[in-house]
Amino acid sequence: MNILQIKERGLEIEELGRLPEDIVELIYEHQLFKLFTAKELGGKDLDLLEGVKVFQQMSALDGNFGWLVTIGTGGNAFIPTLNKEVCEKIFSPSNAVIAGSGYPTGIAVKIDGGYRLTGQWKYCSGADYATTFTMNCFVEDEGNRTDEIISCSVNRNQVEILHDWRAMGLKATASHTIRVQNVWVPQEETFQLGIIKNKYGSAVHSFPFGAFAEASFLSVCLGITENFLEEASVLVKQRKHDPSRTERLGAIQFLLMQQQKNFRQLEEKFYSKLNEYWQKHKEGHELTEEELLLFSQMGKDIAASCVDIANSLIRRLGMDAITETSSINRIWRNLYTAAQHSFLTP
Repeated sequence: MNILQIKERGLEIEELGRLPEDIVELIYEHQLFKLFTAKELGGKDLDLLEGVKVFQQMSALDGNFGWLVTIGTGGNAFIPTLNKEVCEKIFSPSNAVIAGSGYPTGIAVKIDGGYRLTGQWKYCSGADYATTFTMNCFVEDEGNRTDEIISCSVNRNQVEILHDWRAMGLKATASHTIRVQNVWVPQEETFQLGIIKNKYGSAVHSFPFGAFAEASFLSVCLGITENFLEEASVLVKQRKHDPSRTERLGAIQFLLMQQQKNFRQLEEKFYSKLNEYWQKHKEGHELTEEELLLFSQMGKDIAASCVDIANSLIRRLGMDAITETSSINRIWRNLYTAAQHSFLTP
């Protein structure tokens, strides 16, 4: 199967509620969950801009597919934080992928040599095929809950998946709640961002995590918006031969051209700023708090503009716009859902 054929399978993907097995196999074959993984661990070891552009390209094929590639690759951020043996165990398999949550909605009871975990975590995209789950917990020490937060990695066979993802879009991302009850996690399978424990890291892994996540999710929104504009263009072309709509069609074509131009400017602005920050980081310059805040605000503004682009056109696209099984409606719902991520909302 050619990876570009995914574009034709959007409805099938949504109705199934998860990625079909042959598409998951395609991800493994093309190492799409390992874009920022060292080659020694079976990864592609891309630089930040290369990887983020892949996120956009995959999202332009299908929002669910792009979101899952992005989330799966996001787990690569933890590679340098685990000791060598644990890192190799988790990331070396060809099907290795992490799902999980950064919210500390569990308790880790401290015991000699590790922790006992109990809790549940929402919105763990890719839960159906994750090989490892990561989760944040507040530490409880000698019966007292502390303010300390510990990140833990847990094998999938110790995790219960609650199939409760019911969003209006990105329906196939398997962003379910997960639950563990009194699960033992050895000390060496816990980690903290910024604490390096092996040699498998790259410049991507030391890039500020918040900006990395914002760039990743925004690239998904850009890809879905690109897909939306392509589909809108197809629908407009289909109406060219209807003489009763000539005047209205001209107005829609003009608006579509305006929004295509607007989109290209947003895309250029994003990649220009990301490239600037990436080059600074590679040269060893630490990004300032002000620069990171500016990047964050830019991401929120561009995500909002992507939604505005889609909304400006959706009302002019007839019954396709409100038919759930139509491509344009599915893409619009996926965009709204992706842009609702906490990194991108006002």
